[in-house]
Amino acid sequence: MTDPATLVAHLTALLDIETIDTDLYRGPRNPGGVGRVFGGQVIAQALQAAQRSIGDGKVAHSLHAYFMRPGDEAHPILYRVERDFAGRSFANARVIAMQRGQAILNLTASFQLPEDGLHHQDAMPDVAPPDALPTEADLLEAMRDRIPARLTPLLDRPRPIEFRPVSGLHWLDPTPRAPEQFAWFRVVAPAGDDLALHRALLAYASDAMLLGTSMLPHGLNWLMPNVQVASLDHALWLHEPFRVDEWLLYATDSSWAGHARGHNRGRIFTQDGRLVASVAQEGLIRVR
Repeated sequence: MTDPATLVAHLTALLDIETIDTDLYRGPRNPGGVGRVFGGQVIAQALQAAQRSIGDGKVAHSLHAYFMRPGDEAHPILYRVERDFAGRSFANARVIAMQRGQAILNLTASFQLPEDGLHHQDAMPDVAPPDALPTEADLLEAMRDRIPARLTPLLDRPRPIEFRPVSGLHWLDPTPRAPEQFAWFRVVAPAGDDLALHRALLAYASDAMLLGTSMLPHGLNWLMPNVQVASLDHALWLHEPFRVDEWLLYATDSSWAGHARGHNRGRIFTQDGRLVASVAQEGLIRVR
């Protein structure tokens, strides 16, 4: 079994993009990855490209991305950055992620020079603390005999980010339920003090849980062979500083689904109750 420090080192290496030329970067492949690239990886690498190009003390506070084609784990991804605006307080960059000559994702990121201002926030949901909950790996082990054999290798892979669902896993339960989920998450070992890296790690993790939330009222999940799902777009707002190697609560809900699409929202809190990020995503949901 891979130790936690090595898992986190592999993830940070995955997000450590290579500079090819001015505003041109290459994102490494995920070692052992098969099939489609995880959408969170493309978002995180694109954010890293924008952060490398903007610099100047400005901090990423929002990003908006559209997925156009699935990424292929067999190839690295190129990222081209266009620095559209550089003001005294704000800056803006567009990133095009490409594989084999075709765009797979467009991302726009906005940056701000840190300053003080008015403050309010949502209250943190009242849920069980992470130490009182089983890990996602433990929950999966308990339902191993019901998981399709074709998915066992994927589910058995050691993960650098640990999730602890507050109300268990609903993957194999077709009972319709309210469209909301809560889960604690963190990377499984210290990730250093580069806050730009922590923003990229949060962007990576933020692609989890969302699309599944909009399927809960319909008793569906991504394990079902007749269900086709894919992220269409993704927006992330970064409100406050945070560390992804400390527990964060991901609270998600879905306000609407229709026309083979589902809309999902997320809020991310620190364990002491600070709202550090907000997320929104629309995804494809087809029942064949």
